[in-house]
Amino acid sequence: MLDVVIFEGSCAQSPVEEILVGVRHAVLADNVAKLLSLPEVARIFLVTNQPQLATVSSDARFRVELNSTPPSAFHFGRELLELISRHGITKILYLGGAAVPLADTQELAFACKSILSGQRRFVTNNVQSADIIGFSPALALSEHKLPATDNELAMLLRYGAGFEQILLPVTLGTQFDIDTPSDVLVLAASPFGGHNLRRALAGSGLDLTLVRRLKEVLRGDYLELALIGRVGAPAIARLNSHFKVRLRIFSEERGMKALGRLESGKVVSLLGYWLDEIGPERFFDYLAQTVQAAMIDTRVLFGHMHKQLSDADRFYSDLGRYDKIEDKWLKDFTKAAVRCRLPVMLGGHSLVSGCIWALTEEIGVLL
Repeated sequence: MLDVVIFEGSCAQSPVEEILVGVRHAVLADNVAKLLSLPEVARIFLVTNQPQLATVSSDARFRVELNSTPPSAFHFGRELLELISRHGITKILYLGGAAVPLADTQELAFACKSILSGQRRFVTNNVQSADIIGFSPALALSEHKLPATDNELAMLLRYGAGFEQILLPVTLGTQFDIDTPSDVLVLAASPFGGHNLRRALAGSGLDLTLVRRLKEVLRGDYLELALIGRVGAPAIARLNSHFKVRLRIFSEERGMKALGRLESGKVVSLLGYWLDEIGPERFFDYLAQTVQAAMIDTRVLFGHMHKQLSDADRFYSDLGRYDKIEDKWLKDFTKAAVRCRLPVMLGGHSLVSGCIWALTEEIGVLL
């Protein structure tokens, strides 16, 4: 058997962050129920700064570890290793609080069985952007420089520890993640999710008009869609195999977090330079002359411009609420996106990865 560790911390400072936290907590409740149904799971440890999450489950195998470390001082690898050592964990499956919200019990069971089937191996859904990671032996973490993030953990296990890599099958369940409000928008406009998640989405009060406009383009006959940001080949192939759509793709800075480029200030974007030159209004005007819809991973642009934006500003930008944004550049950029005559969705990496899976899974094959 193995132990599951889930990290879920939050410190909402605005209404938009509170919406996201509510959805994340609903995902957590659904995932805990799925994991507790698996015979491979011995214990589940939830590390959180939210005491109310102790009520997620009354099962004796579910344990809550309250953590009061301020976000600025929290170190992922150090906290994970301390938990492993304190509870004698030998085989571990780690998840973020809202990780793989659409994964079913069979997919989670596959991850567990992969870990239990041998030593010095790890399983994950994505090496460069990991949301779920399992590995054995767990104490191998102590032999290396502790990773600051879960993304870095997957890279460490593969290249530092030299563990055998097992990738989870590429499905909607393993690829969709909830990091930003744009992910919530796509999910709310879909039929997917467990009982707790669907209830939270129904109560979010979000305007789904933009997603519906995007779907109209995807259902069209060779209309054009722009994908901008950390766009990977699987998402491109998925769109090409499901829709009669022409793609205009500009992919930059894949792995910028896992490789430490964002943290070290090395992110650079050609489109970022172009935005500097012409400004957001002209940028979106040109974009509207070339495509009928756009999905933009804005975090690459933020990294290029060395923007230290608040969560509230980033999330309000994802929702197109420029009236709520404090940073002037981001306010102008978001306003230009909203006023563009075509549907422009803004978000993070998951917008041009997991959200693609959700849209194609929902609408179906049109070819």
